[in-house]
Amino acid sequence: MPELSWYAWALLGVAALIVGLSKTAVPGAGTVAVAIFAAVLPAKQSTGTLLLLLIVADLFAVAMYRRHTDWRTLARLAPAVVAGVLVGVVFLWFADDLWVKRTIGVILLAVIAITLLRRRFASGVTAPGPHRVAAATYGTLGGFTTMVANAAGPVMSMYFLAARFEVKAFLGTAAWFFAIVNLFKVPFSIGLGIITVPGLLIDLVLVPLVVVAAFAGRRLADRMPQHVFERLVIAFTIVGAVYLLLG
Repeated sequence: MPELSWYAWALLGVAALIVGLSKTAVPGAGTVAVAIFAAVLPAKQSTGTLLLLLIVADLFAVAMYRRHTDWRTLARLAPAVVAGVLVGVVFLWFADDLWVKRTIGVILLAVIAITLLRRRFASGVTAPGPHRVAAATYGTLGGFTTMVANAAGPVMSMYFLAARFEVKAFLGTAAWFFAIVNLFKVPFSIGLGIITVPGLLIDLVLVPLVVVAAFAGRRLADRMPQHVFERLVIAFTIVGAVYLLLG
């Protein structure tokens, strides 16, 4: 078992809870978990360790919202997402931990800006569903950010929101999107050496928290004040991003 301090385990535990909640209640909130994992673990290892927890949460999200999926949207995004993932693989192959850490920080700040813009202009955004440029842009950025930092949540949330999906269609389409993409990333992550045995041991400890949070998120989805939670997510993500950039 990796030697981590008690507060490091506490932070990872909080991140695991956030992973579960982000998949079944608040899409995009997982950026907080990205920041915590990258702050506690070596940057590349954090990406591989977090990936496996995300897949566990994806499975629960798919089971809960599997009947509400827009497969045409997923098919439209697929080519650009694959391209973005491959660009991310090349970046991870050449980048060292410092570059990955800084890049994660920049990505987190970028997705925060996207989230704020989404909140500000969402009412006036036209549906990008049939727009190939929008699909190519968001798909490529989503593929790259998910491969490098597991941080595509806010990027893709903006795309799905702009498509004017109803809540269940939003959650169902996002659930299948990330389940497929995250599984697609596994062979590359193993080849790059960012999925490690110590990381797997950490995941074994944290998986129960992800499961509990996933079920709690399903219950809280219709009860929690969304605007309050989103503000907290943005605030903590900014703190985590700045820490990564300056640390």
